[in-house]
Amino acid sequence: MTKTDIKTRDDIFLLVSEFYKKVRRDNVLGPFFNDTIQDWDTHLQHLTTFWESSLFLKTKYYGNPLEAHVKVDKAHNNSITELHFGLWLNLWFETIDELFEGDYAENAKRRARKMGTFLYLKIFEARSID
Repeated sequence: MTKTDIKTRDDIFLLVSEFYKKVRRDNVLGPFFNDTIQDWDTHLQHLTTFWESSLFLKTKYYGNPLEAHVKVDKAHNNSITELHFGLWLNLWFETIDELFEGDYAENAKRRARKMGTFLYLKIFEARSID
């Protein structure tokens, strides 16, 4: 299969869908997501819009990922660790590498790494505020 770069919303939807199939099956990450997300179809569309906004800067994402992740951490007894972010990032990179190659694909990796670091730090910061 010849890989191309991430170019369209459909490409992002494919990436997000394939990635979350892996996340949902993962023994460590799966419980966090499967216990939290009730409507996967809507969630995948939401995440597609998030990544479309992040990569293409042409749509507007109206959500608060930080607040959502802090709530999930709290609901799971403040048990999210760097391991979870590392596993998440490894699966994201793996999925991108399986499906795409190019500048946008590499940018999706960089943005995920930055976002993961930011969310990880903010989750721990939120614990000290409670």
